[in-house]
Amino acid sequence: MSDDKNLDRRSFLKKNGLMLGALAIAGVGGGGYLLQRTGGSRAVAAEGSFEISRTPEEWKAQLTENQYLVLREEKTERPYTSDLLEEKREGTYHCAGCDLAVYSSTTKFNSDTGWPSYWASIENAVRTKPDNTLFTARTEVHCRRCGGHFGHIFDDGPEPTGKRHCLNGIALTFKAA
Repeated sequence: MSDDKNLDRRSFLKKNGLMLGALAIAGVGGGGYLLQRTGGSRAVAAEGSFEISRTPEEWKAQLTENQYLVLREEKTERPYTSDLLEEKREGTYHCAGCDLAVYSSTTKFNSDTGWPSYWASIENAVRTKPDNTLFTARTEVHCRRCGGHFGHIFDDGPEPTGKRHCLNGIALTFKAA
């Protein structure tokens, strides 16, 4: 076994991408796009007071079905399905729910995990909360303005932060510089 835990985790994800994809298809029952979140209760986007607050019906009218599932119900898109994986232009990534600028292209890197990854967010753009689902403790990251779920933060990213913000591309929009 390698001493590099980061490489081991990424290798596992890459090697098991087909298994994750099969789980995603089984979990959605035909839609095949999102991986159902496990756990006893239905997950909802970050709770609390946010600058932008809408009813579920208002969010559903604004977002696509899959955006709603990720941003408001904390589902996860299948790995290697996001168009943002190949986005290389300079620019800014915005919350798909409220258009807040949340990540700069200068912090994006290829984590080889199947999801867009960044080593830092734009200052004061995101908030975090503990996530103890899927049999492990993780840090969930969400939009500080509307509470929309983006993904998770791990401690296996590159310098200068050592963090990997592993995000659902469908939760973001890209605006070229």
